[in-house]
Amino acid sequence: MPTSLAQEIFKRDPFNSLEQEAFLNVMRTQAQLTADVEEVLKTQGLSVATYNVLRILRGAGKDGRMCHEIGKHMVTRVPDVTRLVDRLEKSGLATRERCSKDRRVVHVRISPKGEEVLGVLDEPVMQVHKDHLGHMTASQLRELCDLLTIARHKPVSTETSQL
Repeated sequence: MPTSLAQEIFKRDPFNSLEQEAFLNVMRTQAQLTADVEEVLKTQGLSVATYNVLRILRGAGKDGRMCHEIGKHMVTRVPDVTRLVDRLEKSGLATRERCSKDRRVVHVRISPKGEEVLGVLDEPVMQVHKDHLGHMTASQLRELCDLLTIARHKPVSTETSQL
């Protein structure tokens, strides 16, 4: 039987609320899942955010994405997508091109080198997912996805609580 979060973090007193316990459970789980992915990505010199941008660009195909669109597609929000694109371009993993019709618009595309790096990472990243979640049934995974979706879409009228 898995241990509870309280046992894992050696918590002596009960959580202040069930909401707090659930929130901290999500944070603890995210940290553990991300750590192993970070190790895999580090082999190719990528962070989770730069990897996410590369995957977005690969999914966009030959047209790429406008720089301002990339942030909308990211799994985790980052304050400066331009900085991430700068890093990818400097590494030769992505290219940027100004639109000839509107110079304010910049198209970003994955480069052949970026495609190659993602090709190297595809299987190891999927293996991390299987290692962490492969013991769960399809029904459990669907329920987890559904519950996390519900958690992310809080009602607008609720007050923001503190950690």
